[in-house]
Amino acid sequence: MPDTPDLTESSVEAVVAAALAAVAAAPDTAALKSARAAHAGESSPLARLNAGLRDLPNDQKAAAGKLMGQARGRVNQAIAAREAELAVAEEQARLAAETVDVTAVAPLGLAGARHPLTTMMEQMSDVFVAMGWEVAEGPELENEWFNFDALNMDADHPARGTQDTFFIDPIEKHLLLRTQTSPVQIRSLLERPLPVYVVSPGRTFRKDELDATHTPVFHQMEGIAIDKGLTMAHLRGTLEHLARAIIGEGARIRLRPNYFPFTEPSAELDVWHPTFRDGPRWIEWGGCGMVNPNVLRAAGIDPDVYQGFAFGMGIERTLMFRNGVPDMRDMIEGDVRFSQQFGMVV
Repeated sequence: MPDTPDLTESSVEAVVAAALAAVAAAPDTAALKSARAAHAGESSPLARLNAGLRDLPNDQKAAAGKLMGQARGRVNQAIAAREAELAVAEEQARLAAETVDVTAVAPLGLAGARHPLTTMMEQMSDVFVAMGWEVAEGPELENEWFNFDALNMDADHPARGTQDTFFIDPIEKHLLLRTQTSPVQIRSLLERPLPVYVVSPGRTFRKDELDATHTPVFHQMEGIAIDKGLTMAHLRGTLEHLARAIIGEGARIRLRPNYFPFTEPSAELDVWHPTFRDGPRWIEWGGCGMVNPNVLRAAGIDPDVYQGFAFGMGIERTLMFRNGVPDMRDMIEGDVRFSQQFGMVV
């Protein structure tokens, strides 16, 4: 410890003045804590003067002790007063920084984005709702009868093999993840009075390898119309209206003969895309045809009285050629930047 200074009234006053100046100059509680240690702590000049009391003659100790007590009191009072001032100032500053103007308009934040597959399905559904059709949904975990048997698919059809379809154990339960939204059409025919005009958008599952144009989980839009006197002309008119609504007024369709077990006659649906990225061209869009009489009988409908047509197309494929998406994997990676580029309308 440095030498103890002489304990005189002038030396005590000088130490107190220095302490008071340091306390008054402290800008915050941290600085005040340092000033307290420097001017009122165990190693402070004030403490050293106080330690000099023991070396004074007995007749001087009372007066010197009173002088030191007053000095220490002044310093401690100054520290306490400055501490209270700083506490109030810092609390006011903190409250000001945390103030929320409840009358202000909240800032807009992008918490996420609607997926373009969702908006595409809604847009296609709106086209049919405007024509008076219903939108129906069904379970994704489906019974094999709805998914295959009721749709006139033989027991040895390749789609019923485990290499193409996700069957649920135990296999004897005949449960599977639906491979198409066609089961919703069967359920609609069983649940609704005739005539029936229904579209069924939804998610489907097949054992496809994930690549630029395939995914094991994808979406479809299927439709079925059952009424008296329906023909292929009604089917063509419906699909041509859908193509123009989704792709543009320059779109048109063509039907190429094909085979599907649930329709007869059946056709592949091609659409003419006038603004395709590589130039105008025909693009395969889906399948369609007149509902097979066996499907009508499975739903308890007399095919001699009622006829109908059905169709289906992939939503991912529609988005790809409609909006120029080159890789289907971009749709399932969950990157919000992919969805944000489409906005609220595809």
